[in-house]
Amino acid sequence: MNLNRQILRLAIPSIVSNITVPLLGLCDTAISGHLGSEVFLAAISVGTVWINALFLTMIFLRMGTTGLTAQAYGAGDKVGAGVLLTRGLLLAGGIGLLFIVAQRPLLALLSHVVGASPEVSASAGEYFSIVILSAPAMLMTMVANGWFIGMQTSVQPMVIAVTTNVLNILLSLLAVFGLKLGFAGTAAGTCVANWLGLLLVVILLRRFGRCGFPGASVCRAFKGGGWGRFFNVNIYIFLRSFCIMGVTVSLAAFGARLGNDVLAGNAVMMQFFTFFAYFMDGFGFAAEALTGKAKGASDSRLLRSVIKRMLAWGALVTGIFALCYAMGASGISTLITDNLHTLQIIENQKLWVVLTPICGGLAFILDGVFIGLTRTRSMMLSTLLGLVSFLVVAGAKLLPGAAGLWLAFDSYLLVRGVVLGCALFVKKCNKGKEVSKIS
Repeated sequence: MNLNRQILRLAIPSIVSNITVPLLGLCDTAISGHLGSEVFLAAISVGTVWINALFLTMIFLRMGTTGLTAQAYGAGDKVGAGVLLTRGLLLAGGIGLLFIVAQRPLLALLSHVVGASPEVSASAGEYFSIVILSAPAMLMTMVANGWFIGMQTSVQPMVIAVTTNVLNILLSLLAVFGLKLGFAGTAAGTCVANWLGLLLVVILLRRFGRCGFPGASVCRAFKGGGWGRFFNVNIYIFLRSFCIMGVTVSLAAFGARLGNDVLAGNAVMMQFFTFFAYFMDGFGFAAEALTGKAKGASDSRLLRSVIKRMLAWGALVTGIFALCYAMGASGISTLITDNLHTLQIIENQKLWVVLTPICGGLAFILDGVFIGLTRTRSMMLSTLLGLVSFLVVAGAKLLPGAAGLWLAFDSYLLVRGVVLGCALFVKKCNKGKEVSKIS
């Protein structure tokens, strides 16, 4: 099959599923923006940051599963792929239950770090306490999605994401405006939708397994070898996630200290970045699957071709988004909120809406490449350096107010991409020298 077709076959379903995620964020933000107070708009921003920050540290459950499964697929190791699925599901379920048990100290920690106003923190805490009840479902779904992508299919993750997020939107609207649950209704809709999504995961895994059930027994998962590599790959993704969480929480915390007006404006601006990020992740997922497959099959020629094509697709998508945001950011903002003061803040920061995709495009594509190669240590290092860049630029206050925060955020994205690019280039140069010495 033509390589571009393989990329699009994996990327398009992922893009379709990913698009529903920022649309969900847009819906929740829009619902909160029409409840009559800026507090609810700020609270949905803070509450979402808390939830995303917590689950971001667990993203290794998907990433590690994808990379290792893709390599097992490329090597023709179906048994090993099944063991990876079972291990991931068991670990995800256990961590999810732990989150529920420890929700109070987690909430206290996150609330202290962000430091929003008392009224915003109270509403955000209510949102967090309801959504966290679906933690096992969210994490187990994360593993299943990663496994499907590693098995070179993104159709099942698309079905899961679209169904879950559409249910989320409908249930949130019903809870808020139909059942009159107010702001808490957005969280209730999310919680119920996540558990229904896990039910769909079970159904799709069973249907996928008609040609041989994809899972493995619990005994085999625990007794089999490979645990050392499993944890070695995932520990760096775990540490990387803490660096990303540090940026995400710091952005919210710095914004909160600038006042509810800036926090509300940042919430809307972040929706622009989120939409771009999930779109780019579609191509990132394709990179994960194809680079992992190439490495598992020890096909260096295919690997080089995949990397070149993915970089080209990434540049094209980045350019399209930058152009669209430059032309239509103001109009899109009015769909999210009708608060005139918030809209004015966004209009004043329009430049950053356009620059953020340009600064972040390379990082998204190369993240996918490095996940497929399971070179997670380099990913962790790039994100750590990006975090340092964010803190230095934000602390220096090179620009006033929200502009200084977005300058710091863009520097974080740019550093991640540049460091990964350098790591990839150095690796290629070293391999070239080894070949020269042998010949």
